[in-house]
Amino acid sequence: MAYTQETTRPLRLVGTPSATAVDALTNAVTSELRLLEDLIGIMRRQRKAVSGDDLQGVDDSVFATHRVLVTLAEARRRRRSLNQLVGGNEDLPLRNIEELLGDRMTDELRFAREGLHAAALTLSQEVETNRHLLREALASGTEYVRAIYGTPEPAAGYAPSAQRAEPEPGGMLINRTA
Repeated sequence: MAYTQETTRPLRLVGTPSATAVDALTNAVTSELRLLEDLIGIMRRQRKAVSGDDLQGVDDSVFATHRVLVTLAEARRRRRSLNQLVGGNEDLPLRNIEELLGDRMTDELRFAREGLHAAALTLSQEVETNRHLLREALASGTEYVRAIYGTPEPAAGYAPSAQRAEPEPGGMLINRTA
């Protein structure tokens, strides 16, 4: 069940994947889709927590993100195994699955694949929005602390060199075995 791809020829199966394998791949892609949708929701809750100065909400969103990312990594490993079973290559891109499967491609797999692609694009936009918002919040917080405590702006360039500490008076250790 391997596939071949040459520069002049399209993908083709060597062997035939079972309907069960295609269904399992569909379930794996659908699982990844749900996890990406969960991450999108977490990003939106995180943005709301940052804008509302809800530190616990931000902390919760970071923990939830980590938990979903671990689960997503497991789901991707599962899909890679199924890619090997269905297409003979675990690195098979989902965009090529329809070409590879031909008439064995199901509407459910097509829908899951398109949904996963759309969710990945949306998640990418949400992450970029959150990065921008978090940078602004961090800069704003830093300016606020400076205003309260009167700390000066850090100087551009390198930090001043550390001065050598002078030895404490009162004795010196000498190695007489040398």
